[in-house]
Amino acid sequence: MLLVRGRAGGTALTGTVYERGEESPSFKGAPDGNAPYVWVCDAFYEVESGGSELELDDRTIRVAFESPMPRGFETREDALSAAEDHVRTQFARVGLNRTDVEVEVIEQRPDEAGGVERPGD
Repeated sequence: MLLVRGRAGGTALTGTVYERGEESPSFKGAPDGNAPYVWVCDAFYEVESGGSELELDDRTIRVAFESPMPRGFETREDALSAAEDHVRTQFARVGLNRTDVEVEVIEQRPDEAGGVERPGD
């Protein structure tokens, strides 16, 4: 599994690319389980009231979250490209410049117990 993390404005957003052979989440709206690569990540947008507070640069805004938008892809490159675009788009939706978003890909390996190794473990 690959974590795709974008950082900008003092906060971060992370989504997951499930690779061939890994079990991606199954829920209403999930892509075809036969897709070799599946991208899952929250989407958010700024709201005037309600939502959750988010510290962004030198201001506090309120954001509302949409249901995750799982998408299936045939290649790893296509999945990672879509993941990066998605992360940059979320920050643009709250007023940050897409080019100011630093994106990193973190490869996760299953540990002996069948779980996931976290960075720093």
